[in-house]
Amino acid sequence: MQMLPTLTSVFGTIFALVLFVFQSLESEKNKIKERVTNVVGPQEPVPIRQRELSFSLYTRFIRPMLSSIFGILAKYIPAFNEDVLARRLNEAGNPYNLLPREVMVIKYLLSCLVALCVRLFMQSSGGSGPQTFVMIIAGLTLGWLLPDVLLNSMIRERKEQVCKELPEVLDLLTVCIEAGLGFDGALKKVVEKSKGVLPDELYIVLQEISMGKPRREALRDMADRLAVDDFSNFVGSIIMAEQLGISIGNVMRLQARDVRQKRRQRVEEQAMKAPVKMLVPMVFFVFPAIFIVLLGPAIIQIMRVFAK
Repeated sequence: MQMLPTLTSVFGTIFALVLFVFQSLESEKNKIKERVTNVVGPQEPVPIRQRELSFSLYTRFIRPMLSSIFGILAKYIPAFNEDVLARRLNEAGNPYNLLPREVMVIKYLLSCLVALCVRLFMQSSGGSGPQTFVMIIAGLTLGWLLPDVLLNSMIRERKEQVCKELPEVLDLLTVCIEAGLGFDGALKKVVEKSKGVLPDELYIVLQEISMGKPRREALRDMADRLAVDDFSNFVGSIIMAEQLGISIGNVMRLQARDVRQKRRQRVEEQAMKAPVKMLVPMVFFVFPAIFIVLLGPAIIQIMRVFAK
């Protein structure tokens, strides 16, 4: 009974590691196949059986199993504000194509799993009743908040990536428009020549436009998905330029300059905060070590003198 928590944690760690490695290998294979298809062109039709076997283990087995579990448990999940969670999932890039209710099911399951592991650990270590109760509450809280922490981390990294890619994308759009391409053609050229979060989102915009969606609505939806102020200002300027008949090339040039200036200001702000952030580790870790090295011998000599 005492070995059960250890075996459970070891099995879960090994399973997660194998799944991560397998997904990484499958993603690399898919990228290579996509590049070959873009260069060579579509190949002959593949049989359905072979096409199904070409999918990853997550798509063929784990995803359907989780979907069935989600379908059963979602009936017992109380109502909550799905719109807020759906918006956060869109800002994070829809990781694993999870639905809001599936995320809530994961939070409930993870809370119960962490609480159960804590309960078994406290029981095997001989903890008292109040300590076990407090640790179980802490495990429930940790399991409940862990998906939110991961989701917030994904949102933050995605926004930082967008802010990093935006100046280069705007410069490329400006060059393409000044070379004589239309706005849609410039977007297509950016998608072909660039990689990252913004080109992927622009590809979705081009698909929506080709399906008949107005360009301003597609751009606004993209701005809502990214939730980045600089890109939202850019979309607003493009829409206003179309409505007022202003040259898009001039607007693009001004937007690219403003975005680069804001990026430089953010970098300078981070540089100004660096000395303040370095003060805490210096006071608590560096200065004590220096004092020990400098004053240690003197203190030892003083102690020897007074000991006589």
